[in-house]
Amino acid sequence: MARTTQKTATNITIDQGSTFSQEFTVTTNGTTAVDITGMTVGAQLRKSYDSSTATATFTTQLVTPTTGIYRLKLTSTETAAITSGRYVWDAELTLNDSTLERVHGGIATVTPEVTK
Repeated sequence: MARTTQKTATNITIDQGSTFSQEFTVTTNGTTAVDITGMTVGAQLRKSYDSSTATATFTTQLVTPTTGIYRLKLTSTETAAITSGRYVWDAELTLNDSTLERVHGGIATVTPEVTK
């Protein structure tokens, strides 16, 4: 199957000890939204591209699937458990025919928490 989405490089910032929630839009060319109704999104944070285990797994939610919008979330407890620093992340969309496509990803910066 031909690729139906465009991978978008997106850097994110996660505040340690705070709830993280951010929405993303799946597109075909950077502007045309993809209907992701009935599809699933999986996303992880890792220390490096070579890491064998995830530092965190995002909770995902289809927000407005007809216009390609989904949300990634981490609880404040989950972000508090992540050491501050630089990480990598990506999100993969499972299409209706079970094909996986990476739709977003990039660098994640976890900023340190002061108030605990």
